[in-house]
Amino acid sequence: MRPIIKKVLLGTVAIIAIVAAAAAFLIRGDTAKLPDEASVGPNPTLPQPTRSLVPTVSIATARGWPQGAKPVPAAGLSVQAFAAGLDHPRWLYVLPNGDVLVAETNAPARPQEGRGVKGWIADLLQNRAGAGVPSANRISLLRDADGDGVAEVKTPFITGLNSPFGMALVGQDLYVANTDAVVRFPYTVGATRIDAPATKIADLPAGPLNHHWTKALIASPDGAHLYVTVGSNSNVGENGLDNEARRAAILRIDRATGQIGVFASGLRNPNGMAWQPETGVLWTVVNERDELGSDLVPDYLTSVKEGAFYGWPFSYWGQHVDARVVPPRPDMVAKAIAPDYALGNHTASLGLVFGAGTSLPAMYRSGAFIGQHGSWNRKPRSGYKVIFVPFASGRPSGAPVDVLTGFLSDDDAAFGRPVGVVTDRTGALLVADDVGNVIWRVTSIGR
Repeated sequence: MRPIIKKVLLGTVAIIAIVAAAAAFLIRGDTAKLPDEASVGPNPTLPQPTRSLVPTVSIATARGWPQGAKPVPAAGLSVQAFAAGLDHPRWLYVLPNGDVLVAETNAPARPQEGRGVKGWIADLLQNRAGAGVPSANRISLLRDADGDGVAEVKTPFITGLNSPFGMALVGQDLYVANTDAVVRFPYTVGATRIDAPATKIADLPAGPLNHHWTKALIASPDGAHLYVTVGSNSNVGENGLDNEARRAAILRIDRATGQIGVFASGLRNPNGMAWQPETGVLWTVVNERDELGSDLVPDYLTSVKEGAFYGWPFSYWGQHVDARVVPPRPDMVAKAIAPDYALGNHTASLGLVFGAGTSLPAMYRSGAFIGQHGSWNRKPRSGYKVIFVPFASGRPSGAPVDVLTGFLSDDDAAFGRPVGVVTDRTGALLVADDVGNVIWRVTSIGR
């Protein structure tokens, strides 16, 4: 056999083997045995872990919305597109004059993230889920001047950013959390564009790995501090704990000095944050670890205590030890506190806003709206919806309620995937959909 033919045949065999391995990766894994309701609330069921050489993978292929289609609202609610034709909208912020800012963003270049066969397969899954597009690296402004519930102005507001995510306005200072730093811009009420250069306030953990790249941002009620979420650089520390400095944490920045420190830690991938209206306590939603089976580990909503440690990577839901982490740290496990409220296994809960200012029916005015981006490490799929967790006396007080569903097709493709949630100036709920490239607006029927 000629050498060149032999090389071609060997190359073909190698490609077939890789494709077969990828196919096996996509179809293997366990199926959930517990009902969904077992993994929500203050006391979720935590079975024994299920381990396998190849993890469970079941992710909805991104399809986008057919013409005229939209999510399904709960009874008494209505939904329409506030803005469409966006470029991977992920996070939202409402300015005092009612203008809505949207971060059109995606992951930055991460040369160390996609290494090896597992990294290659992860890239395939990202593309399948609609997350393989380049980052637009901008914040756009949406304005509904005539009050009809549809933004007639859609314009770039700040460009040239670096995978921006969180936003916060304090006085005339607009802060943006890029993937690698918090920066500040001067803001004038009613402006439709900012061309002034950014002023760096503080560096954030990033680098060539940067596994969880999104950084949410919120200001303290008095404006003295900024809080930033930083996810882990791994699933359970497999990339080395030296790569986890100031990660899996909420950081606090002194706005006057730029001094930065860890406010709370052991939070694998915290995202949305909000101040609970009755108590003034900071709450966040957290994506927990993967590859322990479809029935573990629930993502969660929790109040955040200064100096507290929530377990990652050594344990989950308090002091349930994760045996994969070597060497074990019983001293750290002993410090771990359990979160407040489970949101279901692998739901990828991201957006968070309390409903105190909503104009939706009264049942939605004491509790939290949460955008669930949707699972990849579970069969059957979970998340892919917006839910509401009722509160009483500043604490979760009942089962979650579906607010917006219908993001999956009958054949399990994804029309859309919810991310950030906010309430607008009128009290309507806005939902960023990064697969549908739409901002949805949810109102009471008749408003």
